[in-house]
Amino acid sequence: MDRKKILFIVGSLNQTTMMHKISKYYEKDFDCCFSTYYGDGIIRYAAERGVLDFSILGGEFRRRSEDYLNAHDLEIDYRGANYNYDLVFLCSDLIVPKNIRNTKIILVQEGMTDPENFIYYLVKYLKLPRWIASTSTTGLSNRFDKFCVASEGYKEFFIKKGVKPQKLVVTGIPNFDNVAIHLNNEFPHKNFVLVATSDSRETFKYENRKAFIRKCLKTANGRQIIFKLHPNENFERATKEIKDIAPEALVYTDGNIDDMIANCETLITKYSSVVYVGITLGKEVYSYFDLEKLKAKAPIQNGGTSAETIAKVGYDLLFQTKTVRQTRSQRYKLQEALNA
Repeated sequence: MDRKKILFIVGSLNQTTMMHKISKYYEKDFDCCFSTYYGDGIIRYAAERGVLDFSILGGEFRRRSEDYLNAHDLEIDYRGANYNYDLVFLCSDLIVPKNIRNTKIILVQEGMTDPENFIYYLVKYLKLPRWIASTSTTGLSNRFDKFCVASEGYKEFFIKKGVKPQKLVVTGIPNFDNVAIHLNNEFPHKNFVLVATSDSRETFKYENRKAFIRKCLKTANGRQIIFKLHPNENFERATKEIKDIAPEALVYTDGNIDDMIANCETLITKYSSVVYVGITLGKEVYSYFDLEKLKAKAPIQNGGTSAETIAKVGYDLLFQTKTVRQTRSQRYKLQEALNA
């Protein structure tokens, strides 16, 4: 009997490591392949020409993920072109490629979603392409069988957005389900103010970085301040901006930010998922989101077992007897039979 085949579509390094953790529960009995994120039509055309290098469709995001896949000797099947798959895992449904739409799909929440601004409502009610509103439209494709989410708070959050309740499963999410492990680390600094910056400008969103730096200095109130730059940022520009205003600040372009959060006294973010690490570890936290709402949605802590739980959701979906998704032609045939 042929082994069932599973495709994991990855994007950012965080998404890639999450998918790798899930895949480990399948590698013994199934054929697992990986692909970096991809699209069709004009999206594919633009990505292949480097226009979308600021996103997970190319550039630094894709390079880092491919380096990780190669370093761990994982089989890459770009665009899922080499096999017919029995199950597909996604970390984003802003784009759902055509070649997987009739396959069983599990969407896995990566982390925090963008705020619901004017563009979000424009996209939602005018049925515009979801990627225009970025991650604020996560879950709204409805092109998945199950959506594994971080907490009960997030389940309610996505239901309010319009996701069907029966598709949501509270599993916790890898990389955010065992933050206490970072309390034992080798990061050399302690009791400082940590600022986790964003790649807003690199992804064509507005940010007054100089005003943000000054606000962070005011919050620090003389305490040691450390800036951890987002991996997708222009490091040279960001570092110069910080040093011009806060010359005594330390700037890190790499390193484990969870370890840094574990050692800090105060965490400052804008719209970053790392805020949940700070909240869970009881740090003083500043965010552009409402903190009480963030606390209600904080990912469950289960000792790092989310990947296994998500894999079990996949097992159930693979071996259930009733087909979850029917193709359009199958629905027409079924309706004709019912009308006969």
